[in-house]
Amino acid sequence: MAVTGAPEVLFEQELEVFRTEVETALQFFYGFLAIHSCAADTPAVHRLLNTAPLFWNSTLGALQTSTFVVLGRIFDHNIGILLALAQDNPSIFSKAALKRRKLASAPNASSWIVGYMDTAYVPKPGDFRRLRGYVSKHRKTYLAKYQDLRHKVFAHREITDATQISALFARTNIREMQRMLLFCLSLYDALWQLFVNGRKPVLRSRRVSVDRIRKRHVPHGRSNAVHERVVEEAEAFLKAAATVSVKLRK
Repeated sequence: MAVTGAPEVLFEQELEVFRTEVETALQFFYGFLAIHSCAADTPAVHRLLNTAPLFWNSTLGALQTSTFVVLGRIFDHNIGILLALAQDNPSIFSKAALKRRKLASAPNASSWIVGYMDTAYVPKPGDFRRLRGYVSKHRKTYLAKYQDLRHKVFAHREITDATQISALFARTNIREMQRMLLFCLSLYDALWQLFVNGRKPVLRSRRVSVDRIRKRHVPHGRSNAVHERVVEEAEAFLKAAATVSVKLRK
């Protein structure tokens, strides 16, 4: 599909689409993993899920299906459009464009804008080549191991044979999927910081493991990353519901 309009406006729109797609996929996938993880090591939660197995299996199936559908939207479409807009339109990230955006978004910007612009980063072609290299690596993984499963099993029912489906699943790896999606989240943050604050695009590492997120014991609502919040909320809910269930049976 052709993308038309002012490059800066289009980039901002695609960046927001990218954020919502990545966070949606992370919510689905880490919600799926959190339920499994909590049930595996908390007998009360396992018993709770077994009181309504059809419902919870339906929930887990919906989360899994939704993860693969959104994964395809990211790697088949959105991420390529976003990077092309960034790489083909360097004026979006010029100091003049950043200054104009800052003056428009902050009422008191005129009092600090001069000093701010002195430290603003203007990306070089190499910055986008580096980001494209990372994207290319993850997209190759998606194409080789996940696209067929997404297109032929979850988005469209082209394959129904259980043996063939099992063979497609055998190519996949939970940690690999986590890293693909968390890379996308780090890419969003890097591009957002470049566009909004004029900071050099740096990919930050993220907490990957569901078990490690659960062991952190962060107060409810304190985590910023969506994949950490959904794990914390799922565990808090399941354990509270399991406690209530035990009391009701007594």
